[in-house]
Amino acid sequence: MSRHVAIVTDSTAYLPPEAIERHGIITVPLTVVLGDQALEDGTEISARSLAAALQKRRPVTTSRPSPEVFAAAYRAAAAAGATGIVSLHLSAEISGTYDAALLAAKSAPVPVRVVDTSMIAMALGFCALAAAETVETNGSLDEAVAAAQKRAAGTCAYFYVDTLDYLRRGGRIGAAQALLGSALAVKPLLQLDGGRIEPLEKVRTASKAIARLEEIVVERSGQGRVDIAVHHLAAPERAERLAERLRERVPGLVDLHVSEVGAVIGAHTGPGLLGAVVSPR
Repeated sequence: MSRHVAIVTDSTAYLPPEAIERHGIITVPLTVVLGDQALEDGTEISARSLAAALQKRRPVTTSRPSPEVFAAAYRAAAAAGATGIVSLHLSAEISGTYDAALLAAKSAPVPVRVVDTSMIAMALGFCALAAAETVETNGSLDEAVAAAQKRAAGTCAYFYVDTLDYLRRGGRIGAAQALLGSALAVKPLLQLDGGRIEPLEKVRTASKAIARLEEIVVERSGQGRVDIAVHHLAAPERAERLAERLRERVPGLVDLHVSEVGAVIGAHTGPGLLGAVVSPR
């Protein structure tokens, strides 16, 4: 397996651990600040701990990795034999992670292509997998970047949240939109649009909203080969039910990943999140 090009991403990709190991993907963690504690996403704070803190209304914020953390990752990749690096990150509209990676790339010992995928969660993860698979067939640095960008262009992400309040607190959605949703007692469906989390539809009940989420995913999947990820926070039964329905209804399904989101995304969506990523091959 070729390792001449290293693939770096961040902890919001929520790649399965076995995929990270199999493809040798380097993951740089974001930080979750819980009270006065700064904790690494994915290693020092669990999704369940985060959900419990949110339910108790404890203050939770998030922050990007420092440029030095990225610089250390790039140096390690070069020391391991990489002659180039593709660094793929969550949307720059949501986080400063991309900017930190760009700063670090300037002093890296090998060429680094930093890519704002405009994605989050496994929408980002599928981009990283596309780049890794290209490298493993002796693809060049440019070809790996192109594969990731092509995957991002076709990938969609949709989310159901119990309340818009967490997105409002984190500045990821406008206060007026959040207040309107609460006043009308609607259950919002959201989408990733232009790298931002935007309202898609408003549905009156949770069950109808989740049913509508399923229909959107089936429609978007079409008849071709497609990978899907189902994400949740403190809602495993919801996630498994949706996953089972999608296995039955999507004829071209190749891979389906079910996972709980980490603390960085969870801090902005709150418990009860149910998300689905559709990524055509």
